[in-house]
Amino acid sequence: MVEDPDLSIIILNYNVKDLLLQCLESVFKNKSQNWQVIVVDNASSDNSVEAVKKKFPQVEIIKNQSNLGFAVGNNEGVRLAKAPVVFFLNPDTVIIKQAIQKTYDYLMGNPDIGAITCRVELPDGKLDYSCHRGFPTPWNSFCYFLGLAKIFPKWKIFSGYTATYLDIHKTHEIDCLTGAFLMVRKIAGQQIGWWDKDYFWNGEDIEFCYSLKQKGWKIYFFPEAKIIHYKGSSARKEKATISHGISAMRIFYKKHYYYQYPPILRDVVLWGVKFLEHYRRTKLWISQ
Repeated sequence: MVEDPDLSIIILNYNVKDLLLQCLESVFKNKSQNWQVIVVDNASSDNSVEAVKKKFPQVEIIKNQSNLGFAVGNNEGVRLAKAPVVFFLNPDTVIIKQAIQKTYDYLMGNPDIGAITCRVELPDGKLDYSCHRGFPTPWNSFCYFLGLAKIFPKWKIFSGYTATYLDIHKTHEIDCLTGAFLMVRKIAGQQIGWWDKDYFWNGEDIEFCYSLKQKGWKIYFFPEAKIIHYKGSSARKEKATISHGISAMRIFYKKHYYYQYPPILRDVVLWGVKFLEHYRRTKLWISQ
């Protein structure tokens, strides 16, 4: 156990044992002596905890008695974090070379940055859009779901959510990153109370970033480091997953945008979210 770590790594796991072991192997392959590694298990039934104890006995483990979701589960890990920088990493990721150390060094060299992510790639080499986004304002969301962001990817007015108007090959400030690779100063996380427990699965990272911005912290995209993300491994394409996603949209909108618009427009957005929910459920029903 590391007594005075520079970095505390928190990996929240739910029934992805093989991917978790692969992730930990990639972490320890380039691990610094001053990193603390914590695995929080959300009541997995695939012997994940036993496998980690056997192969990586140096890992600190929290075993929850039920699936607490992403936000609460990660907050459990924070309780053990000793370092001034906390790094949230998904178990369905693979670290490429010195991605963690490079990102950490850039963060430490820029004191105005509160949180940072790297280039998060999907297995096919494409960018995981979640690591490089704007906030889902009603207008940004409208352009995204209507397909205008794809038609005009370089126009800021239409691609505000996807942020494709920015150069993804250069390091720059963004609005929102992904919880799959989120490195944050502990002081910044403490100021916002860490993860918002109103969210169960989906939307937590957007809320996290929005709260950091409100406190005056900058959030950065750092493409000089990268990881591979086997996205969606812990979530199934089922009604519950759809419900969590739609619920996150409603929560974020009501928290931050609802009262900024006239009453009629407030309800229009909520009707749109409801329509999207029915559309996704129908699409799932047809595919089954």
